[in-house]
Amino acid sequence: MASTPTQTETRDGEQAAAACPVIESLEQIGSQWRLAVLHELLEGEQRFNELKRSTDANARTLSRVLDDLGEMGFVERRLEEESPIATYYSLTDKGESLEPVFDEIECWAGTWLDEETFDA
Repeated sequence: MASTPTQTETRDGEQAAAACPVIESLEQIGSQWRLAVLHELLEGEQRFNELKRSTDANARTLSRVLDDLGEMGFVERRLEEESPIATYYSLTDKGESLEPVFDEIECWAGTWLDEETFDA
């Protein structure tokens, strides 16, 4: 005999379903390194070594993050074949659409995080 879900179980299931887009979004962009790269690229196109310096990521980590963000459609890569050969990274339209999200997070952080957090 199958039991019907209780009101609490149904509500929890509805809450989980409602949270799925948020959870999925955070799984795509939510790592420390992905967020750092996306935030840096909001300033415009950058070379690999510029991103490495500005994010303090090691080369292996940065390479992996850029590949992941490229596969997900947030970042595009451009190879400049003239001497000196260089690889440039920039945000796609999808990546640029995150700018208001970063703005809101910065606003929230300014209100709710203490100054000691920023100094660390």
